[in-house]
Amino acid sequence: MATAIFFASSTGNSEEIANKISAELNNIEIFDLAGTKIEKINEFDKLILGGSTWGDGELNDDWEDVWGNFCNLDLSNKTIALFGLGDQESYSDEFCSAMGIIYEQIVKSGAKIVGFTSTEGYYHDGSKAQINDKFVGLVIDEDNQSDLTDERIKIWVNEIKESIL
Repeated sequence: MATAIFFASSTGNSEEIANKISAELNNIEIFDLAGTKIEKINEFDKLILGGSTWGDGELNDDWEDVWGNFCNLDLSNKTIALFGLGDQESYSDEFCSAMGIIYEQIVKSGAKIVGFTSTEGYYHDGSKAQINDKFVGLVIDEDNQSDLTDERIKIWVNEIKESIL
């Protein structure tokens, strides 16, 4: 089996990040949840899942649409890395919390999770995606720190490459 990226993107930012991650990983397959049945995940043993946080720390609409079916997937034999987008200035209390919601479900399913990142360099008050001084995946703030995005992706991909490919 192979590795694939599954993402949900309401504004195009998550899609752009998924494409950048794919390019760093020699162009692995990418699937937009808006046009892909969530059961497609079953075809891969290594996954990168991503999307942005909406409202008060919620999943975006495309993740919401597949959430019930996603929660029924058996992820126990999979290795998964996560990426999330958020706005740490405007939504400081729930920065990238959607990634934390996805993480909690993956933990319940028993998957191996890789790609935790430091909270250093981020300025927020709270997040469901944070455990102590680590985020549960790659965190991107295109609204306030877009100048750091490419470097953050390169560092993260280098850290997960051995586990995810």
